[in-house]
Amino acid sequence: MNTINFRKLILVITIALLSQFAMAQNDANAAAAKQIADIVASLNHFASDADKATLAAITANGELAQGVRDMASAVANIQHSANAEGKSAMAAIQDNAEAPDRAKTLAGIIASINHTASAGAKAQLAEMFP
Repeated sequence: MNTINFRKLILVITIALLSQFAMAQNDANAAAAKQIADIVASLNHFASDADKATLAAITANGELAQGVRDMASAVANIQHSANAEGKSAMAAIQDNAEAPDRAKTLAGIIASINHTASAGAKAQLAEMFP
């Protein structure tokens, strides 16, 4: 095998490995966002102890996107509604041009919770995060 073909082979292997890693990260972020959405849909004034444990695990997972961790933190701190820090973090997600539409919508729902998500918000979550 000559040097040029060997370099091409190494390049193809590297790209394949990186794309697999990126897909795994996207899957992990999507799974965490689904967990957050499920918690938000069932939220009643504040997260349960079990939900807070799930949200704490998401917040502590440095391999997840910062926006996902910020959403988990905001939901964990809800006491009837998101606190000022949580609302600010959700506004930053909504203003982020690179954030996916689903993340922006979820952030908007989190920021607007008043004791519980509205029926419309719950329907939207069920559709976006089946």
